Amino acid sequence: MNPNDALPPNLFRRQNETPDAEFYHHPRFVTHIDDRAIAAVTQLYREYFPLDSALLDLMSSWVSHLPPEVPYRRVVGLGMNQAELAANPRLESFVVQDLNQQPVLPFANDEFDGAAICVSVDYLTQPVAVLRELARVLRPEAPLVITFSNRSFPSKAVAAWHALDDRGHLALVREYLTAAAGWHAIELLDRSPLPPGRSDPLFAVVARVAPR
Repeated sequence: MNPNDALPPNLFRRQNETPDAEFYHHPRFVTHIDDRAIAAVTQLYREYFPLDSALLDLMSSWVSHLPPEVPYRRVVGLGMNQAELAANPRLESFVVQDLNQQPVLPFANDEFDGAAICVSVDYLTQPVAVLRELARVLRPEAPLVITFSNRSFPSKAVAAWHALDDRGHLALVREYLTAAAGWHAIELLDRSPLPPGRSDPLFAVVARVAPR
Protein backbone atom coordinates (compact mmCIF):
# COMPACT_ATOMS: atom_id res chain seq x y z
CA MET A 1 0.00 0.00 0.00
CA ASN A 2 1.24 3.46 -0.91
CA PRO A 3 1.66 5.46 2.35
CA ASN A 4 0.07 8.48 0.66
CA ASP A 5 -3.16 6.50 0.13
CA ALA A 6 -4.23 7.68 3.59
CA LEU A 7 -4.77 11.17 2.12
CA PRO A 8 -6.66 12.15 -1.08
CA PRO A 9 -4.28 12.52 -4.06
CA ASN A 10 -5.84 15.82 -5.16
CA LEU A 11 -4.30 17.42 -2.05
CA PHE A 12 -0.89 17.13 -3.65
CA ARG A 13 -1.55 18.70 -7.03
CA ARG A 14 0.46 21.78 -7.90
CA GLN A 15 0.08 24.74 -10.24
CA ASN A 16 3.40 23.87 -11.86
CA GLU A 17 3.76 20.15 -12.49
CA THR A 18 6.94 20.42 -14.58
CA PRO A 19 9.79 18.27 -13.17
CA ASP A 20 11.21 19.75 -9.99
CA ALA A 21 14.73 19.11 -11.26
CA GLU A 22 14.11 21.78 -13.90
CA PHE A 23 12.68 24.28 -11.41
CA TYR A 24 15.63 23.89 -9.02
CA HIS A 25 18.29 23.56 -11.71
CA HIS A 26 19.74 27.04 -11.12
CA PRO A 27 21.10 27.69 -7.62
CA ARG A 28 19.38 30.29 -5.44
CA PHE A 29 21.81 31.62 -2.87
CA VAL A 30 19.11 33.42 -0.92
CA THR A 31 17.25 32.80 2.32
CA HIS A 32 13.48 32.35 2.13
CA ILE A 33 12.59 33.87 5.51
CA ASP A 34 13.96 36.99 7.18
CA ASP A 35 16.69 37.18 9.81
CA ARG A 36 14.40 37.15 12.85
CA ALA A 37 12.53 34.11 11.61
CA ILE A 38 15.85 32.41 10.87
CA ALA A 39 16.92 33.13 14.46
CA ALA A 40 13.75 31.40 15.66
CA VAL A 41 14.64 28.33 13.59
CA THR A 42 18.15 28.31 15.03
CA GLN A 43 16.79 28.56 18.58
CA LEU A 44 14.57 25.52 17.98
CA TYR A 45 17.62 23.59 16.84
CA ARG A 46 19.43 24.60 20.05
CA GLU A 47 16.55 23.25 22.09
CA TYR A 48 16.00 19.95 20.29
CA PHE A 49 19.31 18.83 18.75
CA PRO A 50 21.91 17.82 21.35
CA LEU A 51 25.57 18.54 20.75
CA ASP A 52 27.71 15.80 19.24
CA SER A 53 24.68 14.30 17.47
CA ALA A 54 24.36 13.08 13.89
CA LEU A 55 21.80 15.19 12.01
CA LEU A 56 20.00 14.93 8.69
CA ASP A 57 19.13 18.25 7.03
CA LEU A 58 16.37 17.21 4.63
CA MET A 59 15.48 19.41 1.66
CA SER A 60 18.68 21.27 2.43
CA SER A 61 20.31 24.20 0.68
CA TRP A 62 23.40 26.40 1.03
CA VAL A 63 22.70 27.22 4.68
CA SER A 64 21.31 24.99 7.44
CA HIS A 65 20.56 27.59 10.17
CA LEU A 66 22.18 25.36 12.80
CA PRO A 67 23.56 27.22 15.85
CA PRO A 68 27.16 28.13 15.03
CA GLU A 69 28.41 27.51 18.57
CA VAL A 70 27.13 23.93 18.80
CA PRO A 71 29.42 21.14 17.56
CA TYR A 72 27.65 18.23 15.90
CA ARG A 73 29.29 14.91 15.21
CA ARG A 74 27.96 14.77 11.66
CA VAL A 75 25.56 16.75 9.48
CA VAL A 76 24.32 15.27 6.20
CA GLY A 77 22.24 17.23 3.70
CA LEU A 78 19.78 16.05 1.08
CA GLY A 79 18.48 18.55 -1.43
CA MET A 80 17.80 19.41 -5.04
CA ASN A 81 20.70 21.60 -6.13
CA GLN A 82 24.30 20.38 -6.04
CA ALA A 83 25.87 23.85 -6.10
CA GLU A 84 23.82 24.99 -3.11
CA LEU A 85 24.62 21.86 -1.11
CA ALA A 86 28.32 22.06 -1.95
CA ALA A 87 28.39 25.64 -0.61
CA ASN A 88 26.88 24.68 2.76
CA PRO A 89 29.71 24.82 5.34
CA ARG A 90 27.85 22.71 7.93
CA LEU A 91 27.46 19.64 5.75
CA GLU A 92 29.94 16.79 6.08
CA SER A 93 28.36 15.17 3.02
CA PHE A 94 25.28 15.57 0.88
CA VAL A 95 22.95 13.76 -1.51
CA VAL A 96 21.15 15.29 -4.49
CA GLN A 97 17.70 13.70 -4.63
CA ASP A 98 14.18 14.69 -5.66
CA LEU A 99 11.97 13.37 -2.87
CA ASN A 100 8.86 13.88 -4.99
CA GLN A 101 10.24 11.35 -7.46
CA GLN A 102 12.09 9.11 -4.99
CA PRO A 103 10.93 9.32 -1.37
CA VAL A 104 13.10 6.41 -0.22
CA LEU A 105 16.08 7.79 1.72
CA PRO A 106 19.55 6.39 0.94
CA PHE A 107 20.48 5.89 4.60
CA ALA A 108 20.61 3.00 7.04
CA ASN A 109 18.10 2.28 9.79
CA ASP A 110 18.72 4.30 12.97
CA GLU A 111 21.52 6.31 11.33
CA PHE A 112 20.69 9.77 12.71
CA ASP A 113 19.96 11.40 16.07
CA GLY A 114 17.74 14.13 14.64
CA ALA A 115 16.42 15.67 11.43
CA ALA A 116 15.21 19.02 10.14
CA ILE A 117 12.95 20.16 7.31
CA CYS A 118 13.15 23.94 7.05
CA VAL A 119 10.53 25.93 5.06
CA SER A 120 10.12 23.12 2.54
CA VAL A 121 7.45 20.70 3.77
CA ASP A 122 4.84 22.51 1.64
CA TYR A 123 6.52 21.23 -1.53
CA LEU A 124 6.32 17.51 -0.73
CA THR A 125 3.92 15.58 -2.95
CA GLN A 126 4.58 12.33 -1.04
CA PRO A 127 4.93 13.64 2.52
CA VAL A 128 3.63 10.50 4.22
CA ALA A 129 6.16 8.31 2.43
CA VAL A 130 9.00 10.71 3.26
CA LEU A 131 8.03 10.91 6.93
CA ARG A 132 7.78 7.14 7.14
CA GLU A 133 11.31 6.95 5.77
CA LEU A 134 12.50 9.53 8.27
CA ALA A 135 11.12 7.42 11.11
CA ARG A 136 13.20 4.55 9.77
CA VAL A 137 16.54 6.40 9.50
CA LEU A 138 16.20 8.19 12.88
CA ARG A 139 16.86 6.45 16.17
CA PRO A 140 13.96 5.93 18.60
CA GLU A 141 13.07 9.18 20.42
CA ALA A 142 15.11 11.22 17.93
CA PRO A 143 13.50 14.62 17.20
CA LEU A 144 12.26 15.84 13.84
CA VAL A 145 11.89 19.64 13.61
CA ILE A 146 9.71 20.84 10.72
CA THR A 147 9.56 24.62 10.35
CA PHE A 148 7.58 26.80 7.94
CA SER A 149 6.35 30.34 7.45
CA ASN A 150 3.74 31.96 5.21
CA ARG A 151 6.13 32.24 2.26
CA SER A 152 6.73 29.74 -0.53
CA PHE A 153 7.11 29.26 -4.27
CA PRO A 154 3.34 29.29 -4.92
CA SER A 155 3.52 27.28 -8.13
CA LYS A 156 5.31 24.41 -6.37
CA ALA A 157 3.40 24.27 -3.08
CA VAL A 158 0.77 21.54 -2.98
CA ALA A 159 -2.95 22.34 -3.20
CA ALA A 160 -3.57 21.44 0.45
CA TRP A 161 -1.10 24.11 1.56
CA HIS A 162 -2.82 26.81 -0.50
CA ALA A 163 -6.22 25.87 0.97
CA LEU A 164 -5.20 26.39 4.61
CA ASP A 165 -4.10 29.17 6.93
CA ASP A 166 -1.19 29.02 9.39
CA ARG A 167 -3.13 26.99 11.97
CA GLY A 168 -4.32 24.70 9.23
CA HIS A 169 -0.73 24.13 8.12
CA LEU A 170 0.18 23.00 11.64
CA ALA A 171 -2.74 20.58 11.64
CA LEU A 172 -1.88 19.31 8.16
CA VAL A 173 1.71 18.47 9.10
CA ARG A 174 0.45 16.70 12.20
CA GLU A 175 -1.88 14.69 9.95
CA TYR A 176 1.07 13.76 7.73
CA LEU A 177 2.93 12.44 10.77
CA THR A 178 -0.09 10.53 12.04
CA ALA A 179 -0.66 8.94 8.64
CA ALA A 180 3.01 7.98 8.40
CA ALA A 181 2.91 6.26 11.80
CA GLY A 182 6.07 5.73 13.84
CA TRP A 183 5.88 9.16 15.51
CA HIS A 184 4.75 10.38 18.91
CA ALA A 185 5.04 13.38 21.26
CA ILE A 186 3.94 15.70 18.43
CA GLU A 187 4.12 19.41 19.32
CA LEU A 188 2.57 22.28 17.36
CA LEU A 189 4.48 25.50 18.00
CA ASP A 190 4.14 29.17 17.08
CA ARG A 191 7.64 30.64 17.34
CA SER A 192 6.88 33.83 15.41
CA PRO A 193 9.13 36.69 16.52
CA LEU A 194 7.50 39.39 18.63
CA PRO A 195 5.98 41.87 18.22
CA PRO A 196 3.79 40.39 15.47
CA GLY A 197 3.93 41.83 11.99
CA ARG A 198 7.53 43.02 12.05
CA SER A 199 9.06 39.86 10.62
CA ASP A 200 8.04 36.66 8.90
CA PRO A 201 6.03 34.34 11.14
CA LEU A 202 7.61 31.02 12.10
CA PHE A 203 5.74 27.85 12.95
CA ALA A 204 7.05 24.41 13.84
CA VAL A 205 5.87 20.86 14.22
CA VAL A 206 8.22 18.77 16.34
CA ALA A 207 7.83 15.01 16.68
CA ARG A 208 9.87 12.13 18.04
CA VAL A 209 10.34 8.65 16.65
CA ALA A 210 8.18 6.25 18.61
CA PRO A 211 9.85 3.37 20.47
CA ARG A 212 10.07 0.28 18.28
